[in-house]
Amino acid sequence: MNTKTFSSRKLTFLALILLSFSLIQCQRGKDAPDRTRSGLLTQYEPIERDFAEIKAGGVLRMITYYSSNTYFLNQGLEVGFEYELLREFARENDLALEVIILGADENPFDLLNQGIGDVIAANYTITDERREVVNFTRPYNIVDQIVVYSADLPNRPQTLEELSESRIPISVRRNSSYYNRLVELIEEGYDLEIDIISENMDTEAALVQLANGNLRATVADDNMFHAANRYMEGLYEGPVIAEADTIAWAIRKNAPDLESRMNRYLYKHFRMVAEDDRPRRSTFLNILRRKYFEQSRQMAEYYNPDWQYQSVGIISPYDDMVRAVSENLGLDWLLITAMIAQESSFNPDAKSWAGAVGLMQIMPQFVETPYEELYDPYTNIQVGSQIIKDHLDHYAYMDSTNQIAFALATYNVGMGHMADARRLAIDRNRNPNEWENIADALLMLMQHRYYQNARYGFARGIEPVRYVEEIMNRYRTYEAILALAEQQQRSGLTNLVGPQISRRP
Repeated sequence: MNTKTFSSRKLTFLALILLSFSLIQCQRGKDAPDRTRSGLLTQYEPIERDFAEIKAGGVLRMITYYSSNTYFLNQGLEVGFEYELLREFARENDLALEVIILGADENPFDLLNQGIGDVIAANYTITDERREVVNFTRPYNIVDQIVVYSADLPNRPQTLEELSESRIPISVRRNSSYYNRLVELIEEGYDLEIDIISENMDTEAALVQLANGNLRATVADDNMFHAANRYMEGLYEGPVIAEADTIAWAIRKNAPDLESRMNRYLYKHFRMVAEDDRPRRSTFLNILRRKYFEQSRQMAEYYNPDWQYQSVGIISPYDDMVRAVSENLGLDWLLITAMIAQESSFNPDAKSWAGAVGLMQIMPQFVETPYEELYDPYTNIQVGSQIIKDHLDHYAYMDSTNQIAFALATYNVGMGHMADARRLAIDRNRNPNEWENIADALLMLMQHRYYQNARYGFARGIEPVRYVEEIMNRYRTYEAILALAEQQQRSGLTNLVGPQISRRP
């Protein structure tokens, strides 16, 4: 593979996706650097929510940004270094993982302490300022901070001394570890010029602007720079300004059990060896590093917006089909997309052990559509969407939250087992129209003393309960991604179909 494949047109398109250059110009001049530490603060005290409460709810909530090394969509599938590393922790602890994508004006520490999320997994450097409001797990990565220049810049300084004499503006966000480090260097006597850019600009966006010649210099973690440098031209590596920064997850200060469990998990995958002071990584972590910081198909597609977005859509390769079918049936296309992700991971040739086929895993014996036609993506989406619409219509007397949950569970486990669960809820004097009560009843139908008297017998109740939970988690994530794209479109970006935003060092 030719790793540096971008033309100027492609880089310009990616820059539009990342952020409008006008945001930088608007920010300059308004925020002259005061050369004090950034001090990330939160106005909220942490709620009482440790591992026991997370386990009781069955969902671990990950606060992150949409970017190449945290979380993004690749052909509809959820990927990203942080996402895959945390997903494995969730899997080992029998938890579902919900992704909370931060918007431009949201404070991750507020969301953490409010309990909206449980862990900030966003390639965060451990800093004293951040330690004031959160605890950090043991590290899982070590990086150097480096200055990166535009290749258009002549006489690029190679030492801090040369940089100090050059008066080249270094463009960084104020609330970043990069800014803090530059302030430290100024305090040490280096005469550096800090150019404050918008908080909406992330490191990836700054690197693209640099490659296009719109910025002169910025700062990036070395792994981030080397990953981007494989796929774009116009970047030039400068001096190191900080060595061996530790990267970790941020959690609430009053969650010691969660912290302990995460530390034990991370110890299996990353630790320093005293003999040579070098990190030892597990095979799993090395695979993730190669996948996201070295050459891979996912990264090539991420950095190629002409392929990633013009070819496959915002969420998946089937956006246009799903939109058309959903509009015709009066359905929410994001809900159908979330179902397809859950059912088949967007594989039109998928076939389950039970014989369900296609994108929406249709059981051939229950539909009139010829078997072979169910492997056609459009036909399968039509059939599956009609089935979920029928279930939604069946529960139309409920409020929308319960209606959707009941319809999804019925799609997964069938009308018979749902009827058994509702009868069991009634026997226990619970409201049979509340999903929480039916979820409990479905779990009970896995026990002999309950299913022995059920009309349809044993049910693997955990499956529909998780099915509903995971689809709704994914649906909310898709909503956030779509909202971010629409927000940038309203800001004046054209031909924009998918954001690449917000990674915070």
